[in-house]
Amino acid sequence: MNKTDLIEHLAAKHELSKAEAGRILETLLDAVVTTVKKGGSVSIPGFGSFKQHARAARNGVNPSTGAKIKIAAAKLPKFTPGAGFKAAVDPKAAAKKAAAKPAAKPAAKAKKK
Repeated sequence: MNKTDLIEHLAAKHELSKAEAGRILETLLDAVVTTVKKGGSVSIPGFGSFKQHARAARNGVNPSTGAKIKIAAAKLPKFTPGAGFKAAVDPKAAAKKAAAKPAAKPAAKAKKK
């Protein structure tokens, strides 16, 4: 699915024109990019979160010449999928993880004064 397909899907699902759906999608993407660019994070429960990730400077090797080069530090966007998204993509793995999780401990009783 590409951006055009996504716009068409939004328009059909919510009875919008393609232009309106396109503006909504652009607004959403712009908000995510702007927030992550400023160092913030965008979290959508059940879907995932977008954050800025800092990669440290490091030494590398030019594969064609074998010469050592310095690779500069970089700030990159990072997406971490949420539990609901993971479960939708691979239900078997989600079921295994849920089965492996121990039962929750009962809550501690509150002290009375």
